Amino acid sequence: MKITELQLNNFRNLKNFNSIIWDNKINILIGKNAQGKSNLLEAVYYLSNGKSFRTNIDSDLINLNDQNSLVKASIKNKQFQFKLECRLSNTYNKEFFLNGSKALKTIDATQYFATVMFSPEDLMLVKGGPSERRKFLDEEISQISPSYANRLKDFKKVLLQRNNCLKNNIFDDKLEVWTEQLVQIGSHILYKRIEVTEKLKPLSRLINRKLTQGKENLEIDYLSTIQNIDKRKSVEDIKIEFYKQLSLKSKEEKIKRITSLGPQRDDLSLKINGMDVRSFGSQGQQRTASLALKLAEIEFIKSEIGEYPVLLLDDVFSELDNDRKRFLLETVADKIQTFITGTELTGLNNKLIKSAKIFSVENGIINVY
Repeated sequence: MKITELQLNNFRNLKNFNSIIWDNKINILIGKNAQGKSNLLEAVYYLSNGKSFRTNIDSDLINLNDQNSLVKASIKNKQFQFKLECRLSNTYNKEFFLNGSKALKTIDATQYFATVMFSPEDLMLVKGGPSERRKFLDEEISQISPSYANRLKDFKKVLLQRNNCLKNNIFDDKLEVWTEQLVQIGSHILYKRIEVTEKLKPLSRLINRKLTQGKENLEIDYLSTIQNIDKRKSVEDIKIEFYKQLSLKSKEEKIKRITSLGPQRDDLSLKINGMDVRSFGSQGQQRTASLALKLAEIEFIKSEIGEYPVLLLDDVFSELDNDRKRFLLETVADKIQTFITGTELTGLNNKLIKSAKIFSVENGIINVY
């Protein structure tokens, strides 16, 4: 999967540029901080996910002096070449277009384009709270499953309604309706998360062993707040357990006034050589595990859709030591179109620099280096 051309108009500080031709393998964007390097990666990410990795407010993406913004790309995947376009406005909702035709839903357009984002914040994947790991799973699965992305949106709406009932002491049939919907949608989410976690297990374990020269074994498991569900359960089995355990929590929920069980409270267990790496691992072990999970994500997406996603590395090399940096570059070399941002070329492999297409970014203007 590759971006061949990209057009941006008024996306953050990137005012206007048309038809930049990108290298099929490595593209390096160099510039001082706050010049627009990350904005370009954000625009590419937005085209594949329908949202930003930095803000939930779409109007933040529009240049302060304008009312509208455009992101448009020519993309080639293993099946065909197509144009993907997003129009943002302060006066109407965002619109996505596939080959010039307006998509009814964002996912109808974005499902053909996959990216993996890796930034310094992702090194908090292990050290951070459960929400970071849930986000990791949800974004990864949504890339390869439009139905999952839709269920996730529906689940959040149902969860909000159910919590509103609990907060307002509504314990009648209305609460029961939302409970049934929560269980129905949530069970599918749980099943898919468990399934994907099982697929990530061997990938992340192998990569982590390579990163540590075989010294450390990384084990991941899905930790659900609903007991007695695991990889052997079907969706129907999960529904039964989910509903039963919510019923047992009924009194507690009426006191706490919040939904106590479900995908919104789950986590990933991460252990190295049997030790909880979040609580007892060194910073180096935590970073290695985070890198292993992100690289496993790339391989997982490739196994599901039959080709590698576009990789976005946002200033991540400044946070990695030489060994991890070298491993990352060796992993992506010659097989994944990669966009790398940084403040300088120093610290990057000379062989990589010679084979890459390099751009300078200054005050929102991008030029060939």
